[in-house]
Amino acid sequence: MKRSFLTNLLYSILALAGLAIIGFITFFFVSFTGGMLFYGPLVLVVASGLAVLSILSIFGLFSRKTRRMLLAAFAGICVLAAAGHEIRQAYVNSLAEVREPEVNLYQYAPFEVNTKAASLEHKAAYQLTEQMPRLDGATALYPLYSAFVQAVYPQDTYNSSIELTGNDLVLCTSTSEAYKRLIAGNADIIFAAAPSLAQTKQAKLAGRELKLTPIGREAFAFFVNKRNPVDSLSIDQIKDIYSGTVTNWKEVGGKKASIRAFQREENSGSQTKLQKIMEDRQLMAPPKENVADVMSGIISLTASYRNFNNALGFSFLFYASQMNASEEIKLLAIDQVPPSKETIRSGEYPLAVEFYAVTAGSTNPNIEPFLNWILSAEGQELVEKTGYTPVK
Repeated sequence: MKRSFLTNLLYSILALAGLAIIGFITFFFVSFTGGMLFYGPLVLVVASGLAVLSILSIFGLFSRKTRRMLLAAFAGICVLAAAGHEIRQAYVNSLAEVREPEVNLYQYAPFEVNTKAASLEHKAAYQLTEQMPRLDGATALYPLYSAFVQAVYPQDTYNSSIELTGNDLVLCTSTSEAYKRLIAGNADIIFAAAPSLAQTKQAKLAGRELKLTPIGREAFAFFVNKRNPVDSLSIDQIKDIYSGTVTNWKEVGGKKASIRAFQREENSGSQTKLQKIMEDRQLMAPPKENVADVMSGIISLTASYRNFNNALGFSFLFYASQMNASEEIKLLAIDQVPPSKETIRSGEYPLAVEFYAVTAGSTNPNIEPFLNWILSAEGQELVEKTGYTPVK
């Protein structure tokens, strides 16, 4: 018995509702199991295709044989697409991957045997014996302020990790966390790049004023996999890449390959610097997998063979070339000027930046004398010996 149009319409609505429910359940399952980029869209395509075929069947459009052929063809295309994706993924996963470990800060700890922290050849003229300022800062600057501690603090065990010791005098929690601790009053001085807009706002909301004392200079450097033929980028090309205008290395003198431009997490020192470079250009929102959560991550991801030599990363020169050096990356010249202590000192390198000792109104009486010593000949000598460029 032939069904009425309304009955067919009702069946169509029920079929679409059922497929929608199944599609959404599958879509969310896929997103939580890591296959979102490929299988998410595929699920939507399958659900849409089945919906169309269901309506054709309910309304009796085309012959049953034709509908079966359409279903078989559609299923075959979906299976082939999934198989192709899995074969490609298996190939990618089979490639060798280069990973650089996160830096072991203990090797720079003050007063430890064979520490890499720089030292003076004589006892520092300034010495602290009590009420030592509580220090924190960026990973890349830990070797420097560890050297300051070794020169003027009483000899003791100062562990950089808050999890390993109750002694919070000399910690290294990262730029973003150090700013939080400074604003909360849990640190007296932090050593870091300039704060982000968000960090400045957080300080104002907490009723604190951030005071930035320049203590050294450094190069903000971009790098690629060593197999990438590109040796230099202009600042405008960097802006084009990180705004999403330029997406292929061929557009900037390289081989035909899409650019995978890595970024750091919000409020990290290097990400804040990138945002300042962009100025009035809109920084593109990167895919989640293109954001490195730690500074060593952006180096290892750029060095990784799995990126098909197409990655672009950034960091500070001392960290990328000494603290966590990798033979698999190549530092890029900017506007044909390579990043080095010489080009920073001469002013030739266009992305040279100052780094700071940052305070926020602590009442510790030794803060100003300590900062004055850092800016003295002895303090600046340690800046030089560590691997940075002095401001004086």
